[in-house]
Amino acid sequence: MRRDVFQAIADPTRRQIINVIANRSMNLNAVADQFDVSRPAISKHIKILTQCGLITIKQVGRERYCEAKLQKLNEVAQWVEQYRVFWNQKLDALEDFLATDAAANEKIKPTKNKKK
Repeated sequence: MRRDVFQAIADPTRRQIINVIANRSMNLNAVADQFDVSRPAISKHIKILTQCGLITIKQVGRERYCEAKLQKLNEVAQWVEQYRVFWNQKLDALEDFLATDAAANEKIKPTKNKKK
């Protein structure tokens, strides 16, 4: 089963694993030592991250090293960007509407009758 990058980042532990190995590759035991969950649980998370293409595993002797492949996060960035643009346009339109409405209210403000 091929998973997508959105499934990978949906879980906070997987996001933390990505953070841990983002700057340097680490062996599986070193990654697992960073967390207060079982090694099998970390292995399952790493398997999902591998299936999503965010991590590759390289065998070096008897050790297996995790290496981050963060290019796949561009999919998330592109998806988020379309909504950022959408909401910025909506908020700009709201700002323009409120400014126009406030200006219109200033023009029709009732004047107070002064008593003589």
